[in-house]
Order: sequence, then C-alpha cells, then structure tokens
Amino acid sequence: MELIQGVFRTPLVSVKGIPLIKYFAESIEPLKDLQVWPDDVLISTYPKSGTTWVSEILDMIYQGGDWEKCQRAPIFIRVPFLEFKAPGIPSGLETLKEMPAPRLIKTHLPLSLLPQTLLDQKVKIIYMARNAKDVAVSYFNFYKMAKVHPDPGTWEEFLEKFMTGEVSYGSWYQHVQEWWELRNRQPVLYLFYEDMKQDPKREIQKIIEFVGRPLPEYILDRIVQHTSFKKMQENPMTNYTTAPTEVMDHSISPFMRKGATGDWKNIFTVAQNERFDADYERKMAGSDLHFHTEL
Repeated sequence: MELIQGVFRTPLVSVKGIPLIKYFAESIEPLKDLQVWPDDVLISTYPKSGTTWVSEILDMIYQGGDWEKCQRAPIFIRVPFLEFKAPGIPSGLETLKEMPAPRLIKTHLPLSLLPQTLLDQKVKIIYMARNAKDVAVSYFNFYKMAKVHPDPGTWEEFLEKFMTGEVSYGSWYQHVQEWWELRNRQPVLYLFYEDMKQDPKREIQKIIEFVGRPLPEYILDRIVQHTSFKKMQENPMTNYTTAPTEVMDHSISPFMRKGATGDWKNIFTVAQNERFDADYERKMAGSDLHFHTEL
C-alpha cells in the first residue's frame, strides 16, 4: 500500500456545493457507472453516526451470526465504502466490483451526489441518524486523527464550520432531513443511534425484518453481544487499527472513541450550547424529525 505524499490535510473540494475530501470528490463522476444488483443493501449515514456499527450488525446477520466469519477481513473490505478513493489503494467502486452478491455498501453521500441508479433500482437503504451535538464532537476528534481531512483547528473553529456545513459532506441538518423525507418514496429503514444504544435487540430485529433474513432469538442475542461498543472497540476487524497510521493516528484519538450519547456536555461551553440550540431551532424548523441528546 503506497500512499503518496500530499494526500494529507488538503483543503476540501466542492462538488455541487457539497464539500468533500479531495480524492473522494474525484470519485463522484465515475460512480455514475455503478452497476447495481437487486439484492444490494446500502448503509447510509452522516459521518460519525454509527456507520461501522450498522455495517457490523448487517454482516453478522448475513453470516448467520457466525462471528468468526466476520473476522475474515476488516469492515471496510467486507462493506465497501462507495465514494472512497485514495492514491495506491483500490477505490470503493473497484472493491465493489470484486464483491460477490449479496453486497453491503456504505456511503456518507448526501442525496444530490448519490448515484441515481441506487434510487432507480429501489435498493433497500438503512439510514442511521445521530444527534447533532454528539456528531459534532465525534467528528472533531475524527478530523484530528484521520489526516485525509483538513486541519480542524480549535474546537470552537470546528463547531462554527459544522454549523455552517463547511465540513466534509456538508450540512448535517440537510443530510438527516433529506434522507428522512426519502423514506416516503424509497425502501428506507430510518434508525436512530440513540434508540440503538437504548435497546439494541429491538433495533437489530427491525434490521433483520427489513432485509428479510429471519434468525432465531439466540442468534439475535449473539449479534447484540458481539456488536456492543466495547466488543467492537477491541476488535481489530472493526476498530480501524489495521488502517495505516499515516492515515488514521489512533494515538491522537481512537477511531472508536466513546460511542456515548451526551458526551457533548463535556465539550460544549454554556455559550456554545445556547448558540447551537438557537441555530438548530432555525435549521430544523418545520421538521418532524426529533433527536435525543441524552439518555
């Protein structure tokens, strides 16, 4: 795996008004050639909203709860990242072409950049949303450790960029709302991170029913156990410790850091919280989408 110098800390590139990591931006045009299969399942999230969690749950469902089969490769190989692109590494599209059916695919793309063929083919989509405050804190830490992002600056500076949508993948507000509305037109199972934290068994059962892969209760219990945050944090096949240190520096912050709901309270100042709440009310006005910011 040869990584070319100059990959890191480069400015974001705008595609149709959406800021993206430079190399990911280059992948959007080729994605128009994506060949979609009827049994493909798309996992969609805004970054830092439980993507790896849902991916591991789904792979375990597809493997009939056999945890050892889920150890066959890192999660980013088992569930290709649609828009991924970096010098010297197979792109998401290239990895997908090598995948046998049925395929699990992950993306963070907003609807405006999603390959139309996924919608035309009515591919099943599982969307996971997480409350904005915890996402902002988690994303800040991710920006620091994953060097494909620009330098995040201070927490205060990053929070401003998050609120104005000047971070990779753009506005959280737009992302969660447009996918919420999409469920009226497409086969979308819309899940909430906080619900999954509160009752993983209930939420995993929803996923099982949605993808039409019934499993006995003891297998469901096994999936709940093996996809707990602690288990996944310790698992090299899910915690991204197999990624090159040059790309993800876990000494700065682990990829799987806390996975908690309400951690934002340890970071936000009172003034930041008040300003964020006022801005949130404006941007989410008229939406019937509601989040829990603590459990």
